[in-house]
Amino acid sequence: MDTNTVYGIIAVVVIAVLFIVGGIWADRSRKKRINKAQEEAKARADARLAAEREQAARKSAAKPAAEHPQPRKTPEAEESADEKPAAAVETTPAIEETVTEETITEEPAAEESITEETVAEKPAVEETVAEETVTEEPAAQEAEEPVTEETVEHEEAEPAVVDETIVEEEPAPLEEKPEKPVGKKGRLQRLRERLSKSSNPFGKALFNILAKDHLSEADWEDVEDTLLLADVGAEASEELVEQLRRDARVTGESDATQLRAALRAELLNLVGTDVDRRLEAEKPVASTPSVIIMVGVNGTGKTTTTGKLARLFVSEDKKVMLGAADTFRAAAADQLETWGAKVGVPVVRSDKDGADPASVAFEASAKAKETGMDVLIIDTAGRLQNKANLMDELGKIRRVTEKNLPVAEVLLVLDATTGQNGMTQAKVFAEAIGITGVVLTKLDGSAKGGIVISVQKALGVPVKLVGVGEGPDDLAPFDPESFVDGILGE
Repeated sequence: MDTNTVYGIIAVVVIAVLFIVGGIWADRSRKKRINKAQEEAKARADARLAAEREQAARKSAAKPAAEHPQPRKTPEAEESADEKPAAAVETTPAIEETVTEETITEEPAAEESITEETVAEKPAVEETVAEETVTEEPAAQEAEEPVTEETVEHEEAEPAVVDETIVEEEPAPLEEKPEKPVGKKGRLQRLRERLSKSSNPFGKALFNILAKDHLSEADWEDVEDTLLLADVGAEASEELVEQLRRDARVTGESDATQLRAALRAELLNLVGTDVDRRLEAEKPVASTPSVIIMVGVNGTGKTTTTGKLARLFVSEDKKVMLGAADTFRAAAADQLETWGAKVGVPVVRSDKDGADPASVAFEASAKAKETGMDVLIIDTAGRLQNKANLMDELGKIRRVTEKNLPVAEVLLVLDATTGQNGMTQAKVFAEAIGITGVVLTKLDGSAKGGIVISVQKALGVPVKLVGVGEGPDDLAPFDPESFVDGILGE
């Protein structure tokens, strides 16, 4: 073989190899393009199916939501809803099979076939989805109807539960019955015991001085100082000392029993045993309702004394009403209403603070007369700053009350521990409204007791009631003998 023949064979082989390689490369390129086209067609078909399913789901959900909010689906509706994705899944393999079969044929025809199949499949898929949507909506509506009925049935069943709740009535709370108050006899005994336990009864100090064998001038000065320290007052102290000096039994005898008897007689004389200390409401000829006006400065226990006095009358089987005319002090009416609940008596009050006290007193007197009460007790304000306002306010209360009922008593409440300072207050109130009696509070414990004598001398009215403690029954009618025996420690 010559050289040219060899070169020719080599060239043919090289060309054949190049042709084979080029064919293989071209074939692979065509396959890649076909696969890519298939994937794009499949992706478009999947996206289209997903969009159509979402649109159909929105339409089917919007219609029942307008008619019945959030109905529950029955098993039939759930099955029909599950058919949608099944149909979509079945459609997708059909597309893939068509594309695959077309790929087996000639490559150019495959590309055209893919394009045609893609265009042709759009309406088919849309028609299928539309048919499924139209077919499923009536089924969903039919499935919703029993759900609505069930909902109505449940709503109609609910009132039965409410009825059962209404039928069950709670037991009515038990009303607290007021405790039975202590009678007069028990209160007088308590007065004597409390005074005998007092930390500084001046009677004991006087007895210790007078029990000496011989009384010097200094001893008599000690007697007078003891009386002054006990708030007996200068005039009453001087009178008592002079009476004891002139008493031959005291100056000439040193027997303890005789000295105690003489001292007791002189103290009873100063306190006064021939004075009628009964309240008008306790007298047999008293007119009803008997009106009592309570006066005094704040802090003396005036409102508390009003409640205790009502309890005292209740112990005597009297019908009592309270009038809360202290409208200036905060919670004064509430305090009196609390006492009324404890004692079991009605209370007339104003609904607002700072109301006209006279109007409350007028309303209380009218109601007491209308309801046939035995006693009406009116609590008044004690926060008046000057004498003119005091006289005007208290005078107005009395005048207005007397349009309905006569005022039987005006009781001045004094704190026994204030001593001679309380005397100034007592005189102002006496001039303003004309008091008929005195109530001494806090006479136990640190109280000196001599104010009983001094206040009666200064005002010319008797002490009618005394408070000897904080308990509801610690208000007693003043009894001179029990008082004197208490301060002498007998």
